[in-house]
Amino acid sequence: MATKKDTSFTVEDKLKALYNLQTIDSEIDRIRTIRGELPLEVQDLEDDIAGLETRLQNLTDEVNAFEDAIVERKNMITDALAAIKKYEEQQNKVRNNREFDSLNKEIEFQNLEIQLCEKKMNEFKANIEAKNEMIEGAKTALEERQKDLEAKKAELDSIVAETEKDEKKLLKQSKAAEEVIEDRLLTAYKRIRENSLNGLAVVKIERSACGGCFNAIPAQRQLDISLRKKIIVCEHCGRVLVDAAIDGEAEA
Repeated sequence: MATKKDTSFTVEDKLKALYNLQTIDSEIDRIRTIRGELPLEVQDLEDDIAGLETRLQNLTDEVNAFEDAIVERKNMITDALAAIKKYEEQQNKVRNNREFDSLNKEIEFQNLEIQLCEKKMNEFKANIEAKNEMIEGAKTALEERQKDLEAKKAELDSIVAETEKDEKKLLKQSKAAEEVIEDRLLTAYKRIRENSLNGLAVVKIERSACGGCFNAIPAQRQLDISLRKKIIVCEHCGRVLVDAAIDGEAEA
């Protein structure tokens, strides 16, 4: 096998090495694409679950606050009833109408306090009922998200288990393939891959067009590419162009 320091490393050897590396890297890309969206979906579900759990906690805290407020109003009613009883007993001992009227006003005030407390309690109970409905809805949504998360995690674990061995093998092959490509070409190859949405730096001519950007390749240029005497790049996208016949020769 030719190496970087091998003086017999021809342009054709370089093209085959580049195409072989591209084939390996494309397979690695394919494997990573298969599981690529799943981690994001898992993360989104985990974020949704965290949000729902926070919402549930907030709703529960609000319900507890309303229940505490009801207890407080009940205690206020108890105090008001005790005050009314006290004022009524005092009315039996008054010496004039002025004292009687004064105590009567206190009784009326306490009755108004009781009515206000009862009104507030009814409002709090209505709020609790509404919050409890929201809690049930949030619990249902949380259960669904948790089931979805379990399914997605199981799917991701399965895919990782299936592809991890292949990916490690391919990464090893990719590293080995890089060893026979001179630094200048390898740097250019990696730069083109990084700037390409599909990760293609080396492409075949397909139907007289660039296999990367699909722009037409002139007949004379196609002939030059098929001769493999020099490295030719697409004038439109900058990818390295190889002839279709190189497929199957790269690993030979």
